[in-house]
Amino acid sequence: MPALAQMLTASDNDHAAVTAAFTARTGLGWHDPTPAAMAAGTVLSVVIPAHNNAYSLPVVLDALAKQDTSGTVQVIVIDDASTDDTPAIIRLHPAVDTAYRLPAQVGAAAARNLGTHLADADTVVYLDADMVLTAHALADIAVRAHPNLVQVGFRHNIGYQPGRYLRAEVPAGEPDLHADHRVRWTPPVGKPMFYTGDVYHQPMDLRPLDDTHDFVDLGHGARYFDWDLPRMVVTALVAAPRAAVAHVGGFDPGWTAAGWGAEDTHLGATLIAAGCKITPLRQLRAWHIDAPDAAIQWRAKLASTPARIAYYRHLLGEPAPAQREADLASRAQALLAHAEVLR
Repeated sequence: MPALAQMLTASDNDHAAVTAAFTARTGLGWHDPTPAAMAAGTVLSVVIPAHNNAYSLPVVLDALAKQDTSGTVQVIVIDDASTDDTPAIIRLHPAVDTAYRLPAQVGAAAARNLGTHLADADTVVYLDADMVLTAHALADIAVRAHPNLVQVGFRHNIGYQPGRYLRAEVPAGEPDLHADHRVRWTPPVGKPMFYTGDVYHQPMDLRPLDDTHDFVDLGHGARYFDWDLPRMVVTALVAAPRAAVAHVGGFDPGWTAAGWGAEDTHLGATLIAAGCKITPLRQLRAWHIDAPDAAIQWRAKLASTPARIAYYRHLLGEPAPAQREADLASRAQALLAHAEVLR
């Protein structure tokens, strides 16, 4: 079985046939916001892992409840052993359809795997518990769903602004596409990059999304400075075919609760190796709410990143995962055996 890294070099990312066929069929541009009625008959499962997200989760769920779509939406929330009011919020919010609380923290990767196992829809939307969607987001995803397509959304980071009951508030209007580093990137000068170790000695103002022609040019293992195609798959907001995710076994079980980074990059790599194309939706954006103690959290996260990238490099040398459906189900069932039903 070829190594995952070899499979990436053998895979293109030419998604033009899918996007052109969509426009020809619907008359809607790939990057245009979607009218609610167009999503009639569609079904999505939204999977949200949550750990101590009481500050952000209410507004995230409110946004899901207000989605402008005529499709069916299943919202699954996995509480990863929160110690704040997150479980109570999940239990009471009407937007939530299915929810479990884990007794010990397992990490977002394993929580997403459990949500994937519970999902009824053919397309799973992975959404972080601090990401507030625009009203047309789920209709955008639903009408473009395809069995070999991963749809990538974008995020606009904002600081925590407490409103009533200390709930986070978000600005009116649409998040700025160019606030996402995958769209506009100014790498730090004189510091080694996480993935390549490259050091840039002059300031640069780069446009990854535009310069790679909507990620098409990142096929066959190509790089754009420190970026490659798997890195464009950020599970803060991404949609993927459930069958493809199950085929690769979901997120690798080696990603623990400790640390931050690279588990979604690895999932992206495995889905590419399984034949999926990675395509952006420029209109698919969300407000990403920083935690109240964001500075402290980021220091801890960044300290863990080198070890997690090293593990990712190890996985790239392993055979590309395939036919792992039973493994994903077994790991999910093991978590369910000790989980508390919230909804």
